[in-house]
Amino acid sequence: MFEGFFGVLYFIAIVYAVLKIVKSSVDDGRKAMWIAIVVLVPIFGVVIWYLIGPGRS
Repeated sequence: MFEGFFGVLYFIAIVYAVLKIVKSSVDDGRKAMWIAIVVLVPIFGVVIWYLIGPGRS
C-alpha cells in the first residue's frame, strides 16, 4: 500500500506512536487498544492517536 518515501514516513510515524503509547501511564488494556488502532487502521489510526490518544485531555 505504501511504497518508497511515504512508506518510510508512515513506518516512522507508527513506530513513534507505538513507543509513545507503551511509555504512557494508561492501563495495559487501553495501550493494547491504541496500538491495535494505530497498526490496523492505516494513516487514520496515527491521526486519531495524535488527536485523542492516551494521555490527552
